[in-house]
Amino acid sequence: MSTLSGVLAILIYLVVAFLLAKGLQRGTPPVGMERRPLILAGLAGVGLHGAALFSAIFTQAGVDLEFINVASLTGWLAALLLLLSALRSPVENLAIALLPLAALALLLQLLLPARPVLLANASSGLEAHILLSILAFSLLTIASLQAILLAIQDRHLRNRRPGGFIRALPPLETMERLLFQMIGVGFTFLSLALFNGVLFVDDIFAQHLVHKTVLSIIAWLVFAILLWGRWRFGWRGRNAIRWTLAGLAFLLLGYFGSKLILEFVLQRV
Repeated sequence: MSTLSGVLAILIYLVVAFLLAKGLQRGTPPVGMERRPLILAGLAGVGLHGAALFSAIFTQAGVDLEFINVASLTGWLAALLLLLSALRSPVENLAIALLPLAALALLLQLLLPARPVLLANASSGLEAHILLSILAFSLLTIASLQAILLAIQDRHLRNRRPGGFIRALPPLETMERLLFQMIGVGFTFLSLALFNGVLFVDDIFAQHLVHKTVLSIIAWLVFAILLWGRWRFGWRGRNAIRWTLAGLAFLLLGYFGSKLILEFVLQRV
């Protein structure tokens, strides 16, 4: 049943992304009821993805947080947050990139044999740290996709070529406002995750955690500087895009990079 749910979720993700891309290519922004069915269809895919993910993570032996499961969980959570946001803000076009990535993570979960990484006897504080970290990463991933789309829009407008799919996007000021709203929320969750980690993770600077901790702190500093620059100097456009992508790069290296090396190269958990 979980495999069938996963396959259906992948198909829905790809179909919704394709239809959104076609609409964007025509340069006609979906409004009102035209966009709502696609968002609801995407949420149906999220529900099916969640069903497949639940059985993979919550096993009889315990909670399995191996690399691919976590990647699939991050994709699921990012898709959920984005589509819920799209019900009230014009951000559904970010799903063109995000839903295929979530589909890929789910496909790997279904196809690749897993080496279980069980979270046994974890305290509620540690579980909260993991949840906050995944929430922060998911939100900042969405913000990074928004930054990339903003960069494309900015380049077209600077070159005086506002035609094509650019016409389907909200005004540049709206795109920037949405970007900083996403970064602000993601930064809050990242701050909570780091603070929670200091309180509940045993020896957060232990050998197998030090690289993850240091890179996460660097990412936190990058986003803190960006938000301060926005408040103090009105940073926008290319400055915002570069700092956002740099912050996400450090988070990627800190979590997925280290987890990939530990689990698949060094065969450690």
